[in-house]
Formats: sequence, C-alpha cells, structure tokens
Amino acid sequence: MSDPGHTIVLEARGLAKSFQLGEASVEVLSCVDISLEESSSLSIQGESGCGKTTLLNLLARLEIGDAGEISWGGRKMMATDSFSSTESILRTRFLGVVYQAYYLIPELNVLENVLMAARLAGGPDQDSTDRARSLLSKMGVGQKEKQVPSKLSGGERQRVAIARALINTPKVLLADEPTGNLDERTGGQVMDLLLNACEEENTGLVLVTHNESFARSADSRVILSEGKTHPG
Repeated sequence: MSDPGHTIVLEARGLAKSFQLGEASVEVLSCVDISLEESSSLSIQGESGCGKTTLLNLLARLEIGDAGEISWGGRKMMATDSFSSTESILRTRFLGVVYQAYYLIPELNVLENVLMAARLAGGPDQDSTDRARSLLSKMGVGQKEKQVPSKLSGGERQRVAIARALINTPKVLLADEPTGNLDERTGGQVMDLLLNACEEENTGLVLVTHNESFARSADSRVILSEGKTHPG
C-alpha cells in the first residue's frame, strides 16, 4: 500500500504479455500490478526468464502488452495501444533507462553520448552541457568526457550510461540489471552511485537485479514469479 500523502509517479495495473513460440503461446506476465511513489525506489527480483525485462519494457512502452493500463505521472495509457509520437516526446522527459549492456554510441565521446539524450528531448543547449558535465563529475568520470566508450572500463561505461539516463531530469529511472556485467566490487560502487544520484535528483527508481543486497537497499521490493508480482 502506498502512503496517501505521497504521489504515485509510475503505476501499472493488470499488465499481461504473451509471446508466440511456433504454434504455442507462452504467457510471460499475467495481471501484474506495480506502483512507485515519487522519489522512492522499488526493486524487482525473479528467476531468469520470468519476465523482468519484459515488465520494464512494458512500463517504458517499448513493447505493447496484451492487457493492462500504465500511468506516467498521472497520464494513463492502455498497454495494448500503439506508442504515439506524443508519448515518445513525453518518455524522453519522464523516463530514463539504464541497461546491463550500456548501449553507448561507439562513435561518440562520453560527453556527446550523454548529450544525445538531451538532444532527443529538444536540446542540447549550454544548460544541458553544463548539466551533463555536472552529472559526469558526480559519477566520477568527469575527466573522461572526451574519451570514446571503447577506452573505458565496464564500470566507467555504466557510470556514463547513468549520467545519460539522468540528463533530462526524469521523474523515473528504470534500471535493468545495471551491474550485471560488472564484478562485485565495481558493481557495488556503481549501485551506490545510482542510488545516491536518484536520491539527489528526486528521481524514482525501478531496479531489476539478481543481487539480494542491492534489492534490499531499495525502499520496497517485489518478486516476479509465475507472471505475477508478490511482496518481497
């Protein structure tokens, strides 16, 4: 239950999603409910293949669902509807996404990668450049702004990816196994930076992780099993 004094910034009700494998239909999600309060964090755990990434993709409207409703900051959308151009603009400003595989553009340097997200939201301008440099500094990679991704370590790439996800001051950040490609020590450092940055930015966080310690560091957590969420 959410605190009645707190604003719900991201919500989903009755999400369902199936995939066709040959002639068989495989149900991955069935009637999933998710609720995230403003500036809070929620972790999602579950066995490999249980649908965690699919759930994040539905929340981000990167995939169309079979049923359910999604709300971004009070704006309600049917999960079954096609993604509109209006929603695309809204997403660049409302959501930030951090992936396990970083997805930095190899031809662009660190600063340009972060500013690309600002450009998609209507920038960048000098304010965006200043903010990008500030975020990179907070992430501990400010001195790397002219480097290309191939010259960075895995931990450094993920720090850049977090800065990119935060550049547009999103209300919610979705993080899909953000430390999955990192060793334990580096992963812990990146997770601390991620949680601290979200707290400083007043950004809500939905974190998918296999790491029990990281999951428990969130304000609340759920377990995804048999297509449904259960209290963690």
